[in-house]
Amino acid sequence: MDIEDLKSIVIDLVAEADILKRKFVSDTAPVNYACIFCHSDEEYKVFFETTERIGKIVQETGPGPIFQIEPWETVAGILKILKIRKPDPTRIERGYVDFTLSNYEEFKETHLKQEWFKLIVREKYEMIELKDPNFDVLVYFANPPLDKQLGIR
Repeated sequence: MDIEDLKSIVIDLVAEADILKRKFVSDTAPVNYACIFCHSDEEYKVFFETTERIGKIVQETGPGPIFQIEPWETVAGILKILKIRKPDPTRIERGYVDFTLSNYEEFKETHLKQEWFKLIVREKYEMIELKDPNFDVLVYFANPPLDKQLGIR
């Protein structure tokens, strides 16, 4: 896979996630980061090696590394962070995109009442998941956003 192929896949992923986000959310929320779900070990190797050529690993996680990449323009703003996730049979989607909210608490209070939204609490942060089975992508809103957690500007 060349870098342009990777870029095209990621930009399309962000575009689909942005459509899903706008279907349910009127708040302005730019892209924070994107994650590709790999569906085989070979696919993971290809995505990992290609991403390694354009970025550096800024965090290792169990499911896969998080890279800071050269900035890419997307329909939802500038993308600087990309995660490549190892194969997981429970993740059938192409991936997910995380968006940054201007007022997370207000958003949480308003949207968690809706059936498409779910709160996920982690040790150092929480996030709201938006999932629609008609889309091949998931959407998340994290608090604090990953760029702030990692100190990426």
